[in-house]
Amino acid sequence: MAGTVAVLLCSNLIGPAKACVVSLPILGIVTFGAGNLFFPISYIFGDVMTEVYGYARARRAIWAGFAAMVFATAMSSIILAMPASPTSEYNKVLQPALETVFGNTWRIVVASMLAFWVGDFVNSYVMARMKVATQGRHLWMRTIGSTICGQSIDSLLFYPVAFYGILDNATLAALMTFNVLFKIGVEVLFTPLTYAVVNGLKRAEGVDTYDTGTSFSPFSLADEGETRRVE
Repeated sequence: MAGTVAVLLCSNLIGPAKACVVSLPILGIVTFGAGNLFFPISYIFGDVMTEVYGYARARRAIWAGFAAMVFATAMSSIILAMPASPTSEYNKVLQPALETVFGNTWRIVVASMLAFWVGDFVNSYVMARMKVATQGRHLWMRTIGSTICGQSIDSLLFYPVAFYGILDNATLAALMTFNVLFKIGVEVLFTPLTYAVVNGLKRAEGVDTYDTGTSFSPFSLADEGETRRVE
Protein backbone atom coordinates (compact mmCIF):
# COMPACT_ATOMS: atom_id res chain seq x y z
CA MET A 1 0.00 0.00 0.00
CA ALA A 2 2.81 2.40 0.88
CA GLY A 3 4.54 1.66 -2.41
CA THR A 4 1.35 2.23 -4.38
CA VAL A 5 0.69 5.59 -2.72
CA ALA A 6 4.31 6.72 -3.13
CA VAL A 7 4.43 5.88 -6.84
CA LEU A 8 1.02 7.43 -7.42
CA LEU A 9 1.89 10.73 -5.72
CA CYS A 10 5.28 11.04 -7.41
CA SER A 11 3.84 10.23 -10.84
CA ASN A 12 1.04 12.77 -10.51
CA LEU A 13 3.00 15.56 -8.81
CA ILE A 14 6.48 15.27 -10.30
CA GLY A 15 5.75 13.53 -13.61
CA PRO A 16 3.34 16.00 -15.25
CA ALA A 17 5.90 18.79 -14.83
CA LYS A 18 8.00 17.43 -17.68
CA ALA A 19 7.15 16.38 -21.21
CA CYS A 20 9.65 13.96 -22.75
CA VAL A 21 10.34 13.02 -26.34
CA VAL A 22 11.77 9.83 -27.77
CA SER A 23 12.48 8.77 -31.33
CA LEU A 24 11.00 5.35 -32.11
CA PRO A 25 11.13 3.23 -35.26
CA ILE A 26 8.05 3.67 -37.47
CA LEU A 27 6.37 6.00 -34.94
CA GLY A 28 9.04 8.69 -35.18
CA ILE A 29 9.15 11.40 -32.50
CA VAL A 30 6.76 10.63 -29.63
CA THR A 31 5.93 13.00 -26.77
CA PHE A 32 4.74 11.72 -23.40
CA GLY A 33 4.50 12.83 -19.78
CA ALA A 34 7.47 11.83 -17.64
CA GLY A 35 5.12 10.40 -15.02
CA ASN A 36 4.26 7.57 -17.41
CA LEU A 37 7.76 6.16 -16.91
CA PHE A 38 6.89 5.09 -13.37
CA PHE A 39 3.08 5.15 -13.09
CA PRO A 40 2.72 1.55 -14.44
CA ILE A 41 4.56 0.34 -11.32
CA SER A 42 1.44 1.22 -9.30
CA TYR A 43 -0.48 -1.30 -11.39
CA ILE A 44 2.16 -3.94 -10.69
CA PHE A 45 1.74 -3.27 -6.96
CA GLY A 46 -2.01 -3.58 -7.46
CA ASP A 47 -1.60 -6.91 -9.24
CA VAL A 48 0.58 -8.26 -6.43
CA MET A 49 -1.87 -7.15 -3.71
CA THR A 50 -4.88 -8.58 -5.54
CA GLU A 51 -3.13 -11.87 -6.29
CA VAL A 52 -1.83 -12.49 -2.77
CA TYR A 53 -4.29 -10.69 -0.48
CA GLY A 54 -7.40 -10.43 -2.64
CA TYR A 55 -9.61 -7.73 -4.12
CA ALA A 56 -10.86 -6.43 -0.75
CA ARG A 57 -7.39 -5.46 0.47
CA ALA A 58 -6.43 -4.04 -2.92
CA ARG A 59 -9.62 -1.98 -2.72
CA ARG A 60 -8.41 -0.41 0.53
CA ALA A 61 -5.09 0.47 -1.09
CA ILE A 62 -6.90 2.15 -3.99
CA TRP A 63 -8.92 4.28 -1.58
CA ALA A 64 -5.73 5.11 0.34
CA GLY A 65 -4.11 6.27 -2.91
CA PHE A 66 -7.16 8.31 -3.86
CA ALA A 67 -7.25 9.97 -0.43
CA ALA A 68 -3.53 10.76 -0.70
CA MET A 69 -4.10 12.42 -4.09
CA VAL A 70 -6.94 14.52 -2.68
CA PHE A 71 -4.78 15.58 0.26
CA ALA A 72 -1.77 16.38 -1.96
CA THR A 73 -3.97 18.45 -4.27
CA ALA A 74 -5.48 20.38 -1.35
CA MET A 75 -2.06 20.90 0.22
CA SER A 76 -0.60 22.17 -3.07
CA SER A 77 -3.50 24.59 -3.57
CA ILE A 78 -3.24 26.00 -0.06
CA ILE A 79 0.54 26.44 -0.19
CA LEU A 80 0.38 28.13 -3.59
CA ALA A 81 -2.38 30.47 -2.39
CA MET A 82 -0.50 31.56 0.75
CA PRO A 83 1.08 35.01 0.27
CA ALA A 84 4.83 34.73 -0.26
CA SER A 85 7.05 36.91 1.92
CA PRO A 86 8.06 39.96 -0.11
CA THR A 87 11.31 40.30 1.86
CA SER A 88 12.65 36.93 0.69
CA GLU A 89 14.61 37.07 -2.55
CA TYR A 90 14.40 33.29 -2.79
CA ASN A 91 10.58 33.47 -2.84
CA LYS A 92 10.76 35.52 -6.02
CA VAL A 93 12.29 32.49 -7.70
CA LEU A 94 10.49 29.78 -5.73
CA GLN A 95 6.86 30.96 -6.05
CA PRO A 96 6.76 31.00 -9.89
CA ALA A 97 8.54 27.64 -9.94
CA LEU A 98 6.00 26.10 -7.54
CA GLU A 99 3.14 27.50 -9.61
CA THR A 100 4.66 26.02 -12.76
CA VAL A 101 5.26 22.56 -11.29
CA PHE A 102 2.30 22.14 -8.92
CA GLY A 103 -0.26 24.58 -10.29
CA ASN A 104 -1.99 22.03 -12.49
CA THR A 105 -5.27 23.03 -14.07
CA TRP A 106 -8.45 21.66 -12.51
CA ARG A 107 -9.05 19.51 -15.60
CA ILE A 108 -5.76 17.66 -15.20
CA VAL A 109 -6.34 17.13 -11.48
CA VAL A 110 -9.88 15.80 -12.01
CA ALA A 111 -8.78 13.66 -14.95
CA SER A 112 -5.90 12.17 -13.00
CA MET A 113 -8.04 11.28 -9.98
CA LEU A 114 -10.90 9.86 -12.04
CA ALA A 115 -8.62 7.82 -14.30
CA PHE A 116 -6.68 6.37 -11.38
CA TRP A 117 -9.80 5.49 -9.37
CA VAL A 118 -11.63 3.77 -12.22
CA GLY A 119 -8.55 2.23 -13.86
CA ASP A 120 -7.23 0.68 -10.67
CA PHE A 121 -10.59 -0.79 -9.71
CA VAL A 122 -10.99 -2.27 -13.20
CA ASN A 123 -7.46 -3.71 -12.98
CA SER A 124 -8.11 -5.37 -9.60
CA TYR A 125 -11.57 -6.59 -10.60
CA VAL A 126 -10.34 -8.28 -13.78
CA MET A 127 -7.34 -9.73 -11.93
CA ALA A 128 -9.55 -11.22 -9.18
CA ARG A 129 -12.17 -12.57 -11.59
CA MET A 130 -9.58 -14.17 -13.84
CA LYS A 131 -7.89 -15.83 -10.86
CA VAL A 132 -11.12 -17.56 -9.87
CA ALA A 133 -11.88 -18.47 -13.49
CA THR A 134 -8.41 -19.97 -14.07
CA GLN A 135 -8.26 -21.53 -10.58
CA GLY A 136 -5.05 -19.67 -9.84
CA ARG A 137 -3.18 -20.71 -12.97
CA HIS A 138 -1.51 -18.56 -15.63
CA LEU A 139 -0.47 -15.56 -13.50
CA TRP A 140 1.12 -13.90 -16.55
CA MET A 141 -2.23 -13.97 -18.35
CA ARG A 142 -3.98 -12.35 -15.41
CA THR A 143 -1.41 -9.59 -14.84
CA ILE A 144 -1.20 -8.64 -18.51
CA GLY A 145 -4.94 -9.02 -19.14
CA SER A 146 -5.90 -6.89 -16.16
CA THR A 147 -3.33 -4.26 -17.13
CA ILE A 148 -4.71 -4.05 -20.67
CA CYS A 149 -8.19 -3.40 -19.26
CA GLY A 150 -7.14 -1.04 -16.45
CA GLN A 151 -4.61 1.01 -18.39
CA SER A 152 -6.92 1.31 -21.41
CA ILE A 153 -9.70 2.71 -19.22
CA ASP A 154 -7.16 4.97 -17.47
CA SER A 155 -5.96 6.52 -20.74
CA LEU A 156 -9.45 6.69 -22.29
CA LEU A 157 -10.60 8.73 -19.30
CA PHE A 158 -7.54 10.87 -18.57
CA TYR A 159 -6.69 12.33 -21.96
CA PRO A 160 -10.18 13.41 -23.12
CA VAL A 161 -11.05 14.90 -19.70
CA ALA A 162 -7.69 16.70 -19.42
CA PHE A 163 -7.03 17.75 -23.00
CA TYR A 164 -10.16 17.54 -25.17
CA GLY A 165 -10.50 20.85 -27.00
CA ILE A 166 -6.88 21.72 -26.24
CA LEU A 167 -5.26 19.05 -28.39
CA ASP A 168 -6.66 17.93 -31.74
CA ASN A 169 -8.37 14.55 -31.90
CA ALA A 170 -5.58 12.89 -33.86
CA THR A 171 -2.98 13.90 -31.27
CA LEU A 172 -5.25 12.72 -28.43
CA ALA A 173 -5.69 9.35 -30.12
CA ALA A 174 -1.94 9.00 -30.71
CA LEU A 175 -1.15 9.88 -27.08
CA MET A 176 -3.70 7.39 -25.73
CA THR A 177 -2.48 4.62 -28.00
CA PHE A 178 1.19 5.15 -27.19
CA ASN A 179 0.61 5.34 -23.44
CA VAL A 180 -1.52 2.20 -23.34
CA LEU A 181 1.06 0.24 -25.34
CA PHE A 182 3.92 1.62 -23.23
CA LYS A 183 2.25 0.72 -19.94
CA ILE A 184 1.40 -2.78 -21.17
CA GLY A 185 5.02 -3.16 -22.28
CA VAL A 186 6.21 -2.26 -18.77
CA GLU A 187 3.88 -4.93 -17.33
CA VAL A 188 5.25 -7.54 -19.71
CA LEU A 189 8.84 -6.54 -18.95
CA PHE A 190 8.26 -6.83 -15.19
CA THR A 191 6.39 -10.15 -15.38
CA PRO A 192 9.36 -12.24 -14.12
CA LEU A 193 9.78 -9.88 -11.17
CA THR A 194 6.05 -10.01 -10.47
CA TYR A 195 6.22 -13.81 -10.37
CA ALA A 196 9.13 -13.67 -7.93
CA VAL A 197 7.45 -11.17 -5.61
CA VAL A 198 4.07 -12.96 -5.66
CA ASN A 199 5.59 -16.37 -4.97
CA GLY A 200 7.85 -14.97 -2.26
CA LEU A 201 4.97 -13.20 -0.51
CA LYS A 202 2.74 -16.27 -0.66
CA ARG A 203 5.44 -18.38 0.95
CA ALA A 204 6.32 -15.74 3.54
CA GLU A 205 2.71 -14.97 4.49
CA GLY A 206 1.49 -18.52 4.01
CA VAL A 207 -1.68 -17.31 2.29
CA ASP A 208 -3.29 -17.21 -1.14
CA THR A 209 -6.63 -15.43 -1.60
CA TYR A 210 -9.46 -16.28 -4.00
CA ASP A 211 -12.34 -13.85 -4.40
CA THR A 212 -15.17 -16.36 -4.40
CA GLY A 213 -18.28 -14.73 -3.01
CA THR A 214 -16.59 -11.33 -2.72
CA SER A 215 -18.67 -8.20 -3.20
CA PHE A 216 -16.87 -6.22 -5.89
CA SER A 217 -18.50 -2.93 -4.98
CA PRO A 218 -15.78 -0.26 -4.87
CA PHE A 219 -17.59 1.42 -1.98
CA SER A 220 -17.24 -1.42 0.52
CA LEU A 221 -14.30 -1.76 2.89
CA ALA A 222 -15.27 -5.22 4.14
CA ASP A 223 -12.49 -7.78 4.56
CA GLU A 224 -13.55 -10.47 2.09
CA GLY A 225 -12.12 -13.31 0.04
CA GLU A 226 -11.38 -16.99 0.59
CA THR A 227 -7.94 -17.29 2.16
CA ARG A 228 -6.14 -20.55 1.51
CA ARG A 229 -3.07 -21.63 3.42
CA VAL A 230 0.16 -22.00 1.47
CA GLU A 231 2.89 -24.30 2.79
